[in-house]
Amino acid sequence: MLYSGISWSADGFTVDVIDEQGEQRQPSRLFGPRHTQELIRYLHGFEGELAAVVDSTNGVLDGRMMAEGLTVYRADPQHLGERPVFASVPATDIAAAARHGLGVLTRLQRDRGTQTGREPDLAEFARTSERALADWAGRRTCVSRGSGERREISLTFDDGPQPPYTGQVLDVLGRYDVPATFFCTGMYARAYPEYLARMLEEGHGIANHTWSHPMLFELTRAQLVEQLERTSEAIAAATDGRAPALFRPPYGSRTPEVLGWLAESGLTTVLWDVAPDDWQMPGADAIATTVVEQARPGSIVLLHDSGGDRSQTVAALAPMIEGLLERGFSIVPVEQQLAPAAPAAALAGGRR
Repeated sequence: MLYSGISWSADGFTVDVIDEQGEQRQPSRLFGPRHTQELIRYLHGFEGELAAVVDSTNGVLDGRMMAEGLTVYRADPQHLGERPVFASVPATDIAAAARHGLGVLTRLQRDRGTQTGREPDLAEFARTSERALADWAGRRTCVSRGSGERREISLTFDDGPQPPYTGQVLDVLGRYDVPATFFCTGMYARAYPEYLARMLEEGHGIANHTWSHPMLFELTRAQLVEQLERTSEAIAAATDGRAPALFRPPYGSRTPEVLGWLAESGLTTVLWDVAPDDWQMPGADAIATTVVEQARPGSIVLLHDSGGDRSQTVAALAPMIEGLLERGFSIVPVEQQLAPAAPAAALAGGRR
């Protein structure tokens, strides 16, 4: 059995592979965010059974690895040492934790993603945050939908930008001249600035989705601030200095304390009220039908353009858009719903 620890930092992903005796099979190797496919090929190149292990603050890689046939585990904080403010623990530590106790780590499932086994925690923290969420919603610092005063809805896309699906999503939106809002991870925003430049040019909104897609309730305030600020800096660098005003928490993860920290950041937290669970790949027809049937004036729709195989999301977009237009909806960026008096061109940078 081989154990591969995969850590993240501002520079990308470091991979360390050890055997049953704890011996390194190859020297530790760094892969930049643009080279995740090479990382996957590297892991496939080892002979024998291999467990690829990420820590719970790394939610940007597992979906793609599982889509490519790798067996992926998640190591939680209790399995690892103290994390730096802006990085995971070293890859060597993650690999060692797997070697000493693979059975206590969580084997991830493709249709459940990095949150495998943490769904009860996410649900409980969401439940205990209901009062705080209502309070911050009343102050318009956290929203799940627009006002509904006009027959508008917003399509939003999480986890990118990353080829090939971000480009394919943009192609479909462009054919229908439909603007959306993209909640981008900092790691890939910095790696693929050309996608953000295209989003801006084509009139889409661009927002913050953390750097590495962690569960927010596992972060200290300092760690959360670094995730937010580094991501906003990466987005601004790719968009002529336009820092994002909106933020979406990965998995919708929150606690009353986290919601307070987010409000202090000056970003408006955006959740959703329509989620076809496209990342679970239920089929393009199911994705499109769910959105068209559940959409209401003011709805914010949660979709994904990265994080795994998003071919069904791309295939669902055309019938989804056509169905929404047939129902008389205008499809606008979230930014327009939250500031309905402002011209759409000013909010989204102008359409082509």
